[in-house]
Amino acid sequence: MMKVFGIAGRSGMGKTTLLERLLPELRGRGLVVSLIKHSHKAIEIDRPGKDSYRLREAGCQEVLLLGRDRWALMHELRGDAEPPLAYLLSRIQPCDLVLVEGFKSGDFPKLEVWRAAEGKPPLWPDWPGIVAMAVEGPPPADAPRVLPLADTRAIADVVLAAARPA
Repeated sequence: MMKVFGIAGRSGMGKTTLLERLLPELRGRGLVVSLIKHSHKAIEIDRPGKDSYRLREAGCQEVLLLGRDRWALMHELRGDAEPPLAYLLSRIQPCDLVLVEGFKSGDFPKLEVWRAAEGKPPLWPDWPGIVAMAVEGPPPADAPRVLPLADTRAIADVVLAAARPA
């Protein structure tokens, strides 16, 4: 059964750095892990001049690009609303765990990455689903369960204990 868990935090807090450490830990436990990353920026994974780019620009709604090492499915929104997380989860191939970076307001369990030195307020308690915080420096007052940001093993334990069916 595929489960979902979120990694949340403001920009610059170290979410991607944590994920780079967390993924090998989870894979080392025998799990197949996928990721959905939400960005508020316009993303471009294709390049002007390439056939796939030209055909998307010509009007294709979806282009699936297959190469020797990977494949990617690009879907053009063309002004439509961003799809909800539930739809994106339905598009992921079966796996043990889907980590979600972004979708801060989504109602699923999350770990907030927070570094006091950044001087930004935490998302907790204003965002739903935050069950724990991975913290560098003194934790915010009244924070939920607090883990050291450097303790990848303990963070993996929390992720696996709190992840819920997708």
